Amino acid sequence: MIYLDYQATTPIAPEVVAAMRPWIEEKFANPHSPSTWGREAAAAIEVARSCIEAAIGLADGRFAFTSGATEAINWALKGTFENSQRRKLVTVATEHAAVLDTAEWLEEERGAEVIRLGVGPDGLIDLKAAQIAIDGDTAMVAAMLVNNEIGVIQPIPELAALAHERGALMLCDAVQGFGRMAMPEGPDLVAVSGHKVHGPKGIGGLWMKNGAEPAPLLHGGGQELGLRSGTLSPSLCVGFGEAANLAAERQNADSTHVEKLFEIATSSFGQGWIINGNTNHRYHGNLNIRRDGLDGARLISDLRNLAFSLGSACASGSGRPSHVLRALGLTDREARSSIRLGFGRYTGEEELASACRRIDDAARGQLGFLG
Repeated sequence: MIYLDYQATTPIAPEVVAAMRPWIEEKFANPHSPSTWGREAAAAIEVARSCIEAAIGLADGRFAFTSGATEAINWALKGTFENSQRRKLVTVATEHAAVLDTAEWLEEERGAEVIRLGVGPDGLIDLKAAQIAIDGDTAMVAAMLVNNEIGVIQPIPELAALAHERGALMLCDAVQGFGRMAMPEGPDLVAVSGHKVHGPKGIGGLWMKNGAEPAPLLHGGGQELGLRSGTLSPSLCVGFGEAANLAAERQNADSTHVEKLFEIATSSFGQGWIINGNTNHRYHGNLNIRRDGLDGARLISDLRNLAFSLGSACASGSGRPSHVLRALGLTDREARSSIRLGFGRYTGEEELASACRRIDDAARGQLGFLG
């Protein structure tokens, strides 16, 4: 199996497995217990928190652990509207379902006004349109740093500046960018996830600028900073902390490797392939491409020993064309002719080149012009 689905999840780092093991086996105490073992677990969680805060690299804030980025985004959006008298949310049509579905809930259940900014054929927003949409009734602007389906990088600092000019908060879904690039200045709230940076699944969190903390989403013991209730898992927190620390240490090396992989991938495909999204303002570990007339789902079925995808893992099986690709102006047919390759730290150059050639050959065979 050649794994090319890094946007869905990343292989867990061996160092992370080693760091987690003691907290799964012998160090199983509840970190909220006053016992010696409990205090030891709590201390390990605080070390992990510090590693993640350092990797995020933003000042004047604190990080709270959650079950993942979906919870963090729900908390940021619902909690901010709970605290605010303003009723408007400005977001982007190509956001992750965690943002778009929560926005729809805010519309239907809380009477919020939601503006979904469109994007151009390159997947980027128009900042002039954003400036018009963000007004004095805007509570929050929510935008993804790196799009999970097409890899484009939105102008987060500029969006944050527009939000702050109007007294609004800025939420950045940084899941696909955290650990892979420097975090841009400006956001008041940042959602991240452990399993997208070679850490464990089931753990993520929300970085909150001081004074921008959302109202609690979960109620109970208030174990996490008095803002989130529930018993934390020391093993998951430690694993995420180790993954964040590794990502920070290896960021330059990982980036250099990804650039080389992107060059190999783009040069391995034959004529007829088109890159979806901006080719300059993008994370190069994400290659979303299409070929006219191709059946992407059939291609995946034909190449079972290669792991790649049609788009977001969260939307797989829905039968609907990608909302991100539709937002670029692609037809349903063009969207269904698109595939997404994701690669990174543990992808070998030769295996990537081989996989791309096999995908290209299978696509040519499907379309009837091999040879």
